[in-house]
Amino acid sequence: MSEIFREIEEELRRDNLLKLWSRYGRYIIMAVVAVLVLAGGFVAWRDHQAGNRKAVSTRYYGAMALVGEGKDADAITLLATVIQEGGGYAVLARFEEAELRSKAGDRAGTQAIYDRIAAAGDVDSEFRDLAVLLSVMRGLTDTDAKVSIARLEPLTASGKPWRATALELTAAARLKAGDKAAALEIYKSLADDLTAPEGLRGRAAEMATALSQ
Repeated sequence: MSEIFREIEEELRRDNLLKLWSRYGRYIIMAVVAVLVLAGGFVAWRDHQAGNRKAVSTRYYGAMALVGEGKDADAITLLATVIQEGGGYAVLARFEEAELRSKAGDRAGTQAIYDRIAAAGDVDSEFRDLAVLLSVMRGLTDTDAKVSIARLEPLTASGKPWRATALELTAAARLKAGDKAAALEIYKSLADDLTAPEGLRGRAAEMATALSQ
């Protein structure tokens, strides 16, 4: 008897499924097709992005090879195409272009590139801070000391990745401004700062000794 009831129950379930399918089957098919299309589109987009990244990385390392061969002008041209592509390699390409222009004696062009990186909202804050640091470093001799100190101040806050170097440059700017006491205080603190790079601590100690005499 139980077998009969089970067969009847299965028939009812099958009948309900057929009714549901007749009512909603086309929507289910459309949903499945949409998912497949989206999945296929995502895979195609991912492959396209991977291909683009590979092409950009190839151009970037090609530019670095040109630098190694002493073909700086050709390297700058190739780096320009990488910069136009955007993304992570574009940021690296900007830094490399700045260094090449600096090597060529183009101080204004170098600082302009660093300043553009520092002002770019789509660039990670660590890279923006590094751009400020390098811009100040390149223009320290020609820029008003107060301007340099003001630009470096946000980088000297606790926890900032370039804090020690920013403080070292601040001390140099203080010296340029004629504030020997402030520079000496910074150098002394850097010499005792175990979180600062060893070479920087050594330079700070030497400067502290020289300024104390």
